[in-house]
Amino acid sequence: MSVLEWILISTFSMSLFSFVGVFTLVLKEDLLKKIILPLVSLSAGALLGGAFLHMIPEAIEAMGNSQTLWLWVILGFSLFFLMEQFIHWHHCHKAPTEHKTPVTYLILIADGLHNFIGGLAIAGAFLVDIRVGIITWLACAAHEIPQEFGDFGILIHGGWTKSKALWFNFFSGLTMVLGALIAYYFSGNYDVRFLLPFAAGNFIYIAASDLIPEVKHSQDIKTNIVHFASFIAGVILILSVRIIFE
Repeated sequence: MSVLEWILISTFSMSLFSFVGVFTLVLKEDLLKKIILPLVSLSAGALLGGAFLHMIPEAIEAMGNSQTLWLWVILGFSLFFLMEQFIHWHHCHKAPTEHKTPVTYLILIADGLHNFIGGLAIAGAFLVDIRVGIITWLACAAHEIPQEFGDFGILIHGGWTKSKALWFNFFSGLTMVLGALIAYYFSGNYDVRFLLPFAAGNFIYIAASDLIPEVKHSQDIKTNIVHFASFIAGVILILSVRIIFE
């Protein structure tokens, strides 16, 4: 397949993850509460593994270990911090009945922006190397599933019908395809390798500031062990894929 085909298939399939919210209609509330936070831990490990074991090393190989590269990492981190500060966007990883304040349209707008940036990142990774793109996609996929559970719960709690929540969540996810196409278009005339360290900064912020704080406050030792084991599993997942592709 061509690079463009890889980019389109990966980003569109990521948009389809928005439909995982339908499983909240089938699974019991107690089961959802049990699996969401381990999934959050898994995604935190996958994102940090993707950033430190994969994306930053590949960026150094492509761009050199320069100050400019690390500034792009910081910029990627800072942009998500800015989003959270000024539009009060944050990922939500709770079961539907646990949402207290419906912010439905704000969630969709912010998630659309987040997905757009994710599309830039995935396309940038594929433009560096197909293997880089696949591992980046895996890290994003591990993160998207618990996020989409939460987003769907917010929309339902905000009074939306189930079908409307699913479709609008999907439309928000399609901005990832738009971001990917824009990155691919500009790659013909501009060096877009900076998107790799930029995306690494995104991943680090989401994992360290948004995901890990949600799973570190339990007073139960067994729960903490499960969360930490899930986190390590996420890191091992990315490391294993990288070793396979080497």
